[in-house]
Amino acid sequence: MTAPALWIENLNFCYEAFPALENVNVKIETGEFVGIFGPNGGGKTTLLKLILGLLTPAQGKIHLFGLSSEEGRQWIGYVPQSIHFDRDFPINVEEVVMMGALRKMDWLGRYPLEVKSKARAALEKVGLSHKAKSSFGKLSGGETQRALIARAIIDEPRMLILDEPTANIDVEGQKSVHELLLQLNKTMTILMVTHDLQTIVDKVGKLLCVQRSVTSLQAKELCEHFALGLYHAPLTSQPHFPFKNV
Repeated sequence: MTAPALWIENLNFCYEAFPALENVNVKIETGEFVGIFGPNGGGKTTLLKLILGLLTPAQGKIHLFGLSSEEGRQWIGYVPQSIHFDRDFPINVEEVVMMGALRKMDWLGRYPLEVKSKARAALEKVGLSHKAKSSFGKLSGGETQRALIARAIIDEPRMLILDEPTANIDVEGQKSVHELLLQLNKTMTILMVTHDLQTIVDKVGKLLCVQRSVTSLQAKELCEHFALGLYHAPLTSQPHFPFKNV
């Protein structure tokens, strides 16, 4: 039997004395497309940082692909919520993508030929081959996100984690990113934080509502309150899920 892509057991995390996440138990199978949502301050970004190893749980365990979190993180690609950069900085799109393989750079700051080849393949996957030598700062919002996704997948990860990848980009850009993620989901597990539930509810197979605890839902269990961004407790009582089969 294939090990889950992600298995979180009895996880707790606090910022000093403040509990951010409590008794989190999550299992995500290989190949799933998972949407993560919840109120601001509910713990979404904290959950991602724990999976990525940027924070250490106070209690509990995180397993990735049947390995410890330390061993399994090599198989994760990550696209952060936003990046701040000087749009006049002289760097092209291909160079940004190769930054996803910085650990392979030699002490003279050179990449091996295989990295350049992988960068071109990643740009092909995201539909930006024609922009390889273009200035990164001149890309549109949607193109910028696709370039950052290419950077995240240059080493062909088994899981891609994205923190609000369609925030602050136009409708066409959002559409292109969503279509790209559906294509990538054919070869990798995807976890995506989003506030735009109405757009993604028909694309994901599972939803995680993060509100200090984590509640796992199927898309059909999402009620109109959540779709409008209205979060309430308890999360799993029957009146909140009028379409749930019980």
